[in-house]
Amino acid sequence: MESTSRKQIYLVTGGCGFLGKHLVQLLLEQEPDLMEVRVFDMHLDERLNALDRVTLIQGDISNLEDVRGAVKGAHVVIHTAALVDVWGRVPPEKITAVNVHGTQNVIEACVTEGTRYLVYTSSMEVVGPNSKGDPFYRGNEDTKYERIHEEPYPVSKAKAEQLIIEANGRRMKDGRQLVTCSLRPTGIYGEDHVLMKEFYEKGLCTKRCMIRSIPASTEHGRVYVGNVAWMHLLAAKKIQESPVSIGGQVFFCYDSSPYKSYEDFNMELLGPCGFRLLGSRPLLPFFLLQFLAMLNSLLRQLLKPFCTYAPILNPYTLAVASTTFTVQTDKAQRLFGYKPYYTWEESKARTVKWLQEIDAQRHAGK
Repeated sequence: MESTSRKQIYLVTGGCGFLGKHLVQLLLEQEPDLMEVRVFDMHLDERLNALDRVTLIQGDISNLEDVRGAVKGAHVVIHTAALVDVWGRVPPEKITAVNVHGTQNVIEACVTEGTRYLVYTSSMEVVGPNSKGDPFYRGNEDTKYERIHEEPYPVSKAKAEQLIIEANGRRMKDGRQLVTCSLRPTGIYGEDHVLMKEFYEKGLCTKRCMIRSIPASTEHGRVYVGNVAWMHLLAAKKIQESPVSIGGQVFFCYDSSPYKSYEDFNMELLGPCGFRLLGSRPLLPFFLLQFLAMLNSLLRQLLKPFCTYAPILNPYTLAVASTTFTVQTDKAQRLFGYKPYYTWEESKARTVKWLQEIDAQRHAGK
C-alpha cells in the first residue's frame, strides 16, 4: 500500500512537551516520506531546529489566529497541547483556556483551513478514577463506570474530548467532513518525565528511602511515552485510510508495562538508582493520609492570596493513587493494529538510563 504520509505535512500541537517531543522524533524515524513536521508550542525547544523537516512555530493554543496560522496547509493535526495540573499549581481558568478553548480553536482551525484529520491526546482521567474510589479493573472503552469529575484538569480533559468526538463529521468549507478520534493514555512515564524527576529529587531529601503509603494490591496501568507516541502515529495513518472505522472513536492507550501501585512501579525505575520502598504494608493508616490530604487542600486555599502551596498529596491525587485503575487496549489492536513498539524491558531500560544520567550529573556536580 502506498504510504499515506507521502508529501504530507503533520502538525503536532504541544510538540515541545513531554509526549510531543517523543512523537516528533518517532514521526521523523517512521515516516521518511513526510514533507514537514510542524511543532506548535508556546515555549519552543530550539534543539528541535536541528532536526530535518521540522518547523518550529511559536504560538498560544488559546489564540485562534495563532492556531489557524499553524494549521494552514497541514494534512493531519495531532493535538497533544495541554496543561496537566492536579496539584493546584495553575489557575483553573488557565487550564480551561488551554485544554478546552484551545481544543475548540484547533477544531475551528481544521474546519476553516480544510485540514481533515485530527487526532487528540486525551487522558484516562476523563473516565476516572472517580472520587468514590470505585475500582476500574481491566476495563475497556465500553465498561460502565460512574464518572465524577471535580478537579479542573479532569473536568477540562473530559470537556475537550467531548468537543473532539462531537466534531467528527463536521462539514468543512470544501464540502468534506472532519474526521477525529481520541486516545486516552494511562499514567505516562519515560525519559524527560517531569513528575518522575520530581519524585527522584524528593527521594534524595529522605536519603533515597520512601515509605509505603498505598497497599501493594492497588493496581494502576502505566504506559511508556514511546508507545503512546506510536499509537498516535498508527491512529493518524489509519484515520486517513479508514475514516469510517476510526472517526468519532475513543481508545485507551496502554502497553505491556506491569500493573502495580504507583509506588511499586516507581521503584522499578528508581530502584536501580539506589532508592528503596520501606514496608510491605502502609505504615500510616489511610484515614491519616486522608486527613493530611484535606489539610494540604485547606492550606492551599488559605495561602492562595500570598503564595502557591501545591504539594503532591491532596484529596484528588490520593484518590487516584489509592484506586485500582487498569485498562485494556484490544480495541486499538483490533481497529488499527496497535501493538507496543517498545517492550517493557526496553521501556524500563530507557527510563532507568535517563534517571541514572541525572544521578551521575548530580554526583559530578558535587
